[in-house]
Amino acid sequence: MNELRLGAVESQFADIVWQNAPLSTARLVELCAQRLSWKRTTTYTVLKRLCQRGLFRTENAVVSAILSRQEFYSMQSEQFVEQTFDGSLPAFVAAFASRKKLTEQEVSELRRMIDAWGEEAQR
Repeated sequence: MNELRLGAVESQFADIVWQNAPLSTARLVELCAQRLSWKRTTTYTVLKRLCQRGLFRTENAVVSAILSRQEFYSMQSEQFVEQTFDGSLPAFVAAFASRKKLTEQEVSELRRMIDAWGEEAQR
């Protein structure tokens, strides 16, 4: 997958697909008309672009997701950390936490996640 970013409108479109996939192209056109006030041609243009970028696929007029929403955003986050912090997750967390005070609950959640990852790594 080349481009892991979605513009605001592409993001709204992708959410429609992720929430409803698999769905017919006719149903997708309907949903985009209702939620985004798009014409059929706009829907097909954006669908084609996101299919070319590897997010979705269309077969026999049925749209399905190649990547789930979670997979896509996980890959996007990983790419961001890689490009911005030389792949260092601790550097990312330090930068994030220096600007935003973490709550006790967030700290506790992070500890739980790190402990789970540490146990997994030891197996």
